[in-house]
Amino acid sequence: MASGTIAIAAALVLAITAAATAMGQGMTAAKAMEAIARQPEAAGSIRGALVISLALMEALTIYSMLVAFMLVGKI
Repeated sequence: MASGTIAIAAALVLAITAAATAMGQGMTAAKAMEAIARQPEAAGSIRGALVISLALMEALTIYSMLVAFMLVGKI
C-alpha cells in the first residue's frame, strides 16, 4: 500500500472519530443536564452514569488513535 494512502487513512480515522466523539459527548452532556433540571433529586445517579459514558466514549477515541499510530508505523 502506498505511504500516502496510509497517511490519508490515519488522518481520516482520527478526524472522523474525534468529530463523532465530540458530537456524542455534547449530546450526552446536554441530555444529562436536561434530566438533572427535570429531576434534581436524581442528580447523583445521573452524574455517575454521565461520567461512565463519557469515559467509554473517550476510550473509543483512544483506540482509534492507536489504530492511526499503527497505520503510521507502516509507512
